[in-house]
Amino acid sequence: MSSVLSSIVGVDVAAFEALDREDCIEAWRKQFGRSPLKYVSVQFMRRALAHEAQVKAHGGHSPAVRRALERSLRNVRKADGKTRSVLPASSLTLRPGTHLVREWNGRSYQVEVLEDGFQMDGKHYRSPSAIARKITGAHLSGPRFFGLDAS
Repeated sequence: MSSVLSSIVGVDVAAFEALDREDCIEAWRKQFGRSPLKYVSVQFMRRALAHEAQVKAHGGHSPAVRRALERSLRNVRKADGKTRSVLPASSLTLRPGTHLVREWNGRSYQVEVLEDGFQMDGKHYRSPSAIARKITGAHLSGPRFFGLDAS
C-alpha cells in the first residue's frame, strides 16, 4: 500500500483525492471485503471510501433514521415480490440549455438539452436513452443513466 493511503488518518477527506486507481482498489478491498466492479471510476471509489471513513469516524444514521429507512424499504415490496419506487413519478422537465454531465469509463460526456431533443459531440439525439445507448453500447434508461430518475 502506498504511503499516501497509509497516511490517511481520521477523516481527511481531501487525502482520498490523492489516491490512484490501484490504491483505491486496495482500500476498497480492505473496506468492503471484495474488489470493486471492473468499470467503477476512480472518482466514485474515492467518494465512497471518503464516505465510509466519515461514517466510521462520526457514526452513520441515527437508529430512528435507520428504522424509518427499513420501514420504507418494506413498504415498496408488492405481493408478487416485485419492488416499486416509494418516490412519486418525477415531474422533472428539462429546460433547453440545461447541460447533463456523466462520466463513463474515464471519459466525461456533456449533453445539452435542446427544444427538440438533445445534442452531444455535435450530433442530435431524440432522447437521453439514445445517448446512453451510444455511450455504453447497451440499452439503458437515459434518465436513469444521467441520474434524473429516482427509481
